[in-house]
Amino acid sequence: MVKNAVFLHLKKPIFLSYPIGQYQCKLDAKGRLMLPADCKDQLGDLANDGFVMRPGLFNKCLELYTMSDWMQTQDKLKGLNQFVRSNVELVRKYNAGAKLVKLDGTGRLQIPKNLIEEGGLQKEVVLTSLTVKMELWDKDAYNQEINRIDEDAFEKLATEKLGNVNQTSE
Repeated sequence: MVKNAVFLHLKKPIFLSYPIGQYQCKLDAKGRLMLPADCKDQLGDLANDGFVMRPGLFNKCLELYTMSDWMQTQDKLKGLNQFVRSNVELVRKYNAGAKLVKLDGTGRLQIPKNLIEEGGLQKEVVLTSLTVKMELWDKDAYNQEINRIDEDAFEKLATEKLGNVNQTSE
């Protein structure tokens, strides 16, 4: 079973957990989101395994995890001592509002109404990828968030966070 998309034109194949890029999408009147074909192709079989959707942890958006990444996150949470109150509170808060969502026969995700409201989603949305999840944003809110950091601040942040990262070549 192919876990996800493979780029064979590279020296070594790279398997993607999340699609490259951002996608402009529309919610229909019933809260369904058609997953763009390119996005679905990049996800490969991961798209058929279903997703977990939860309210954004730090922003008014929705987070979308593949099942395998959600289970990895849950394994990390299981590693916390359940006899420590703050650990239980963290797990409870993190998992609050999480819902299992699957693609229907036509490739649409049915987004629960309460999550549409919590994420502040209107008709036009942006689907974008981070390193361990995807995010669904209202288009206007996404544009506001992405433009919140100007070029100088971004340069400083990139240097601070990535400037000392050693790159290895093969």
